[in-house]
Order: sequence, then C-alpha cells, then structure tokens
Amino acid sequence: MNAKAITPILNVSDIAASFVWFGKWGWRKCWDWGTPPTFGAVGSGECEIFLCQGGQGSRGKGANASTFGPDGDETADKGVWVSVWVEDVDEVHRECVAAGLDVTFPPTNMPWRVREMHVRHPDGHVFRVSKGVGN
Repeated sequence: MNAKAITPILNVSDIAASFVWFGKWGWRKCWDWGTPPTFGAVGSGECEIFLCQGGQGSRGKGANASTFGPDGDETADKGVWVSVWVEDVDEVHRECVAAGLDVTFPPTNMPWRVREMHVRHPDGHVFRVSKGVGN
C-alpha cells in the first residue's frame, strides 16, 4: 500500500458549532452537505478534517482539566486524538488562549524531542499541536 492522504472524521454533536469552533482556531469551512448540513469539512493549509454530526466514531468530553502532566488524564476524553504539526507551537497557543479555546496542556518540550500543546474540542476530540525540536 502507498497511502496518498489521510482525512480524519470526527463525530460532532453540532456541526454548525464545530465550524465556528474551528474558525476560532484559524481553520476554514471547506464545504457542508445535507439540509440541514450533517456532514462537512474544515481545512488548514492542505489538510482537511471531516465532521459528521452524530455518527462515524465516538465523542465525549471528560471531566479532566488537563490531558497530560502530573494531574492530567489522557484516557478521560472519548473523542479522537489528532496530531497537528505546525511551525510555531507557542503562536498557536497564544491564538487558542485569545480565542478562549480549551487548552488542556501548555506548550512543553517533551522528552521525545517534540514541543507540543493540547487543545480540546467541545466534543472531547484532543489536538496535539506539535513541532520537532533539536536533537
């Protein structure tokens, strides 16, 4: 097999609200389908994520305030975890905080040579925003 692309599909409880949430994070609405819409996509650069209202996977936000660290729980959320690779994790963090998004892990240099932070969608999907660092 030689995969050409991967598009995650997130189960969301409210597709319109999810388009708004992704917009706060700087993603654009690419398209929607249905009347009213129950399927669609958001994009950033050349990447897309499909959104399916009420189907195609699981969702569920945990009671945890942090997804990593000494008080974190990486098993509480029942949504999908997605790694998003960016040029500047700290700039994305500033944008997420300014937009009032649920940042569950601040920018941190991890032992696996990645600087990462986590931001959580209201339906419990967690995005690991990352950039490789040093040797």
